Amino acid sequence: MVDFSKMKDLYELQKKARKIQKELKETEIEAKSASGWVTVVFNGEQHLTSIDLAEAALSPDNKRELEKEIKNTVSQAISRAQAHAAERMREIAGNLNIPGL
Repeated sequence: MVDFSKMKDLYELQKKARKIQKELKETEIEAKSASGWVTVVFNGEQHLTSIDLAEAALSPDNKRELEKEIKNTVSQAISRAQAHAAERMREIAGNLNIPGL
């Protein structure tokens, strides 16, 4: 016999997952470098949506420092986006009682 209550629960979880996925796509996570030269924005799906470089950073003398700041700022933003997505998905996974989630 089919347990329709379980199917209904699965449908509700799927609905919540779609809602969270849409919210993540619309969420913006911004990170700025310590110097203020670099600003990057990712969405909650961890896609880069914008990058802004200060005019002062564009001097050839600043090449290595700018590269370092871009790398660090992008890494920081990705980490924040991952943490945000994981937190949101934990809301659903917590209801599933899956070990490790």
